[in-house]
Amino acid sequence: MDTFQRLESEVRGYCRNWPVVFDKAVGSHVYDESGKPYLDFFAGAGSLNYGHNNPELKTSLIEYLTDDRIVHSLDAYSVAKREFLKTFEELILKPRNLDYKIQFPGPAGNNAVEAALKLARKYTGRQTIINFTNGFHGMTLGALAVTGNSMKRGGAGVPLDHVATMPFDNYLDGKTPDFLWLRTLLDDSGSGLDAPAAVIVEGIQGEGGINVASAEWLRGLSDLCQEYGILLILDDIQMGCGRTGRFFSFEEAGIVPDIVTLSKSISGYGLPMALTLFKRELDVWEPGEHNGTFRGFNPAMVTGAEALRRFWSDDAFAEATIAKGNMVEARLAEMAAEHADFGAHVRGRGLARGLAFDAEGDIAKKVAAESFDRGLLLETSGPEDEVAKLLPPLTATEEELTAGLDIMADAARAAVKAAAQPA
Repeated sequence: MDTFQRLESEVRGYCRNWPVVFDKAVGSHVYDESGKPYLDFFAGAGSLNYGHNNPELKTSLIEYLTDDRIVHSLDAYSVAKREFLKTFEELILKPRNLDYKIQFPGPAGNNAVEAALKLARKYTGRQTIINFTNGFHGMTLGALAVTGNSMKRGGAGVPLDHVATMPFDNYLDGKTPDFLWLRTLLDDSGSGLDAPAAVIVEGIQGEGGINVASAEWLRGLSDLCQEYGILLILDDIQMGCGRTGRFFSFEEAGIVPDIVTLSKSISGYGLPMALTLFKRELDVWEPGEHNGTFRGFNPAMVTGAEALRRFWSDDAFAEATIAKGNMVEARLAEMAAEHADFGAHVRGRGLARGLAFDAEGDIAKKVAAESFDRGLLLETSGPEDEVAKLLPPLTATEEELTAGLDIMADAARAAVKAAAQPA
């Protein structure tokens, strides 16, 4: 570990919870340099929905590279880009009746969010963005301004302005009508809330604690945006590409956001890639007004197109993901019942799931640590890291999911036992 500790910045995070040196990865498993296997319920924070080194995607990538095809092209036209765009249109947009223009804003999710915020402000001529409690949208300044986590916001070093934070679904007491506070502010000329350019929201808050926005709540938010002339930005960076079952997390609600952000698993292989999708009439960019050197990474377009063809040519993959998610939910419900005295409960949808604890202490952190010791990788989320978060590859078999959940059940018992010990 000396090389990392001596040379790498203290900002590194995941390695502190997983103090091994990883080397190989196949499917739902990663291996450290000694060859020890770990079942992966983290999947690159949702970047590896199709598993590590998926063989079909790897074949496409290797063939592309060995044929000396273009790798770096900025926003110049390329065969790989054309194939990705045509495939995305035919398999994702047209079946869902979505008429979106596609922007390649840069290699990461925060690039997609920055582009979305800039475009919304340019189109409307307004500055304020509505965000939601416990939302997470990235670590660059614009994306950080609409993020809720105080620790992450504190690292900005400058004021994070031109935003207004509203309660996410189920954030309040369960009795207050949805959007009462927001509607009151919008209707009151004395409220001090400037007319918003856009609302940005996640269908399921991943980093915020696996908080699910109900279909009814999302429909209400969409209706409100249309009523007040506010653009709706749906951040599907972690929960898109099938994580909740359907390709987009908002499909269940039957809404059509004005702008959608995608990244993480859109390349299919863990390669850097991001998209900002927006309704055709919103495309008011001047040429080069938002750009970046690595927005034309052709290998990611090759594997991205292949992933769409392999997994999204019909509904079979989505239905399998939903079935696996139901199985995971049932097992987590058993764990929650076993640890009800510690306020354990289940959150999530599809294969984005969490086991949350209401009790004081670091039980979820202990669950993650005990899981690692037993050969399972998972992380925590929520403002107090109160949720043990599961993002397994969507390609994980039922046997792999069962094995991981067995490990997690043992880890939860050990964590709860430790928490029950007197200080």
